[in-house]
Amino acid sequence: MYGIMSDKKYNGIFKKNCLTIIAGPCVIESEKLIIDTAAAIKSITDELGLNLVFKSSYKKANRTNLKSFTGIGDIKALQILAKVKEMFNVPIITDIHTAEEVKTASEYVDILQIPAFLCRQTDLLLAAGKTGKYINIKKGQFLAPEDMKQACEKVESTGNSKIMLTERGTTFGYHNLVVDMRSLVIMRKMGYPVVMDATHSVQLPSLGTTSGGAPEYIKPLAKAATAIGIDALFLEVHPDPKNALSDAGSQLALSELKELLIEIKAIDEVIKNY
Repeated sequence: MYGIMSDKKYNGIFKKNCLTIIAGPCVIESEKLIIDTAAAIKSITDELGLNLVFKSSYKKANRTNLKSFTGIGDIKALQILAKVKEMFNVPIITDIHTAEEVKTASEYVDILQIPAFLCRQTDLLLAAGKTGKYINIKKGQFLAPEDMKQACEKVESTGNSKIMLTERGTTFGYHNLVVDMRSLVIMRKMGYPVVMDATHSVQLPSLGTTSGGAPEYIKPLAKAATAIGIDALFLEVHPDPKNALSDAGSQLALSELKELLIEIKAIDEVIKNY
């Protein structure tokens, strides 16, 4: 019964019988955009009775083009995330890229996210685990779901079992990803909460100087994963995706979020009561 919370539950992040939504813009572009977007998302999740974790990268270290936007400054961006946490009383998740980043980022956020490309980086996983924070490990595009067991063991070796595992698509061929929904079932058997990232899964990587996307598939993937049973749904949400400074081709429009989450909640309730 994959709609039921995994064996390892964590207060403050997940809530019993309540789907968690991890949502927010890809990267911090400005304080106003982040605050306004967080307010809108929080209003929607509160109305629908869904648990919210706010997400945004304080910087983007993995970009296709040297000239691509990477951030507004590390501390400034982290302070904005801390402000969101205080204003809306929600947990915060952000990416980390090196072991040196871990200490600083962990002072501002609740969940440290290991990017998919870095999910085998031992030093990064160990440093993150030692903080005692929740660690969300994204499954690498190049890995089978079974391979995530080793990533979990690296974090577990630090005495930290606050682990989440995220599916975000697998390399299918040149400039394309495919989602194997079996991975959600396989990773759940490791005993940790599983997350479906329905926006990065529709990316079309490295199309020339940027990555593209097929956002029309965000909703079908989100609904299919919810029907299988997930603990959290990850969505990059932006008020104006086409003009976003990162992941412009694969973010969900804020205006479409409520309608999608109404459908997601209905599916999740059926699964949980099955």
